[in-house]
Amino acid sequence: MSSDRQPKYRQEIQQMMFVSGETAEPSIETTTLIEDITREQVLEILSRGTTLAGRRGSRAISTDDLIFLIRHDKAKVSRLRTFLSWKDVRKNVKDSDDKGGADAADFAADDAAGAVAGPSDVAAKPKNKRAKVGLAWDVNSYFSIQVPERDDEEDEEEEEQNYATLQRLAAADERTKNMTREEYVFWSECRQASFTYRKSKRFREWAGFGIVTESKPNDDIVDILGFLTFEIVQTLTEEALKVKEREDHEKNRGGADTTGADSKKRKRETGLFDPPEEGRTPIEPRHIREAYRKLQACPQKSIAMLLHNGRVPAKLPLKLI
Repeated sequence: MSSDRQPKYRQEIQQMMFVSGETAEPSIETTTLIEDITREQVLEILSRGTTLAGRRGSRAISTDDLIFLIRHDKAKVSRLRTFLSWKDVRKNVKDSDDKGGADAADFAADDAAGAVAGPSDVAAKPKNKRAKVGLAWDVNSYFSIQVPERDDEEDEEEEEQNYATLQRLAAADERTKNMTREEYVFWSECRQASFTYRKSKRFREWAGFGIVTESKPNDDIVDILGFLTFEIVQTLTEEALKVKEREDHEKNRGGADTTGADSKKRKRETGLFDPPEEGRTPIEPRHIREAYRKLQACPQKSIAMLLHNGRVPAKLPLKLI
C-alpha cells in the first residue's frame, strides 16, 4: 500500500474517527489504511451476501442476507434494526407530508373554528410509529398468525442486546458534556458522516458493485452498507485507541523506572497544566494494524470448530468487523 494515494473518503473517515474518540488529525497513511480495510470488509460482505442469495435462487442481495452475516453481533444487529425502523418512519412521514395537503387544510380550519380534538379524534389520526424490523429466522416468522407486540417487548430486547451501544452512548455523553455550543454542533455534524449519503454512485464504484455482484443494489442495501462502514471505522478506531493507550502507558512506566538526569528531564517535559497525554498525537498506522490483528484473532473456544485433521488451517477466513 502506498501512502501517496489520497483516500476517497478521507474527510468522512476523519469525522468518524473524531466521533469514535480520536481528537488529533490522523495522517493520510492512517486514513488510507482504514479505507483499505473498510473496502476489504465491504467486498467480503458483498461476496458472502451474493453466495447467500444464490442459495435462495436469487441474484439480488436482500436485507436479510446482510443482517444474517452479522447475526452473531447482537448489539450491531439491534443498532441496524433500529436504524432501519427509523428510516421507515422518515419515509412514512415524507409520504404523509406529500399526500397531506387536504388534511393540513382541515386541521387549519379546525383551529380557526376553535375546535378541540377529543380522545376519539386523536386516536383516529394516523401515527408514525417506529415499526419493528423482523428477521426471517425469528421464531415468530414461522407462524402465519403473529402475536400482537407489547409496548415493553422492544425495550427488554434492547436492554439485553444493546449493552455495547449503551456504553458508547455513555462515552459520548461524557465526552460532550463540557463542549461549547459550537463544538457540539461540529460533533453532531461529524456523527452524520457517511460513505453513502448523496454519494451512492461513487460508493457503488468504490464497493465493487458490478464486479463482486452483478445485481443492482436497492436503496436499503446501500444504506445498510453505509451503516456498516461507519461501524467498521468506529470499531477500528476504538480498538486502535486502546492499543495506543497501552503503548503510551508502557512508555510512561518504563520512563518512570529510570533514574538520573535523563529521568528528571523527561519528568519536566509534562507539566501540571499541560493537556492530557492521550489525544496529543494522532493514531498511527501501526496502531490500526495491531487493532485489526486483534479484531481478526480467533477466540480459543472457536479454534476447535476449525480443526482439520487435528490442525488449524493455515489461512483462517476473514472475520467481519
